[in-house]
Amino acid sequence: MTTHIPPATEVLVVADCWSAEPEADAIIHRAIEAASSMVEDDTADAELAIMLTDDVGIRTLNNNWRGMDKATNVLSFPALQPPEGAEVPDDMPMMLGDIAIAYETTRREADNEEKPFANHLSHLAVHGFLHLVGYDHEDNEQAEEMEQLEREILATLGIPDPYADSDPRANQGEVT
Repeated sequence: MTTHIPPATEVLVVADCWSAEPEADAIIHRAIEAASSMVEDDTADAELAIMLTDDVGIRTLNNNWRGMDKATNVLSFPALQPPEGAEVPDDMPMMLGDIAIAYETTRREADNEEKPFANHLSHLAVHGFLHLVGYDHEDNEQAEEMEQLEREILATLGIPDPYADSDPRANQGEVT
């Protein structure tokens, strides 16, 4: 049996409001490990960073990168990859990119949807990770494929279908 190695994931807490969720780091690592084990991409030697910010921070990112002057729950910033055939040092890790998650929006959505915060945070981490490895929801077919994979990944964590009672694209705000 092959042992799955998840990508190296660094969680950076840049907003004090996250102190209300001391388990956030562990929740995110667990979600990324589950997601990476279920995608075709080999992410064993890859690296990513997840920034836990607040609504002000994510609003700034959203405005700067997407021209949308509003807070959102999660943003993904896939790393540029070297061109195919380019010489890359053997010891250079593959950079997947960065994910930013806003506390207040995540908390509000979890409360409004009557979901445990940990479940919603896991979903946002999985959703952001899938964007980093190339999934998107620009059209209905892509959205259904991505949402189905999210459901399967979250199910391995014991988390119910996050789309069962909502419009899945209503609040997703990731950069692609």
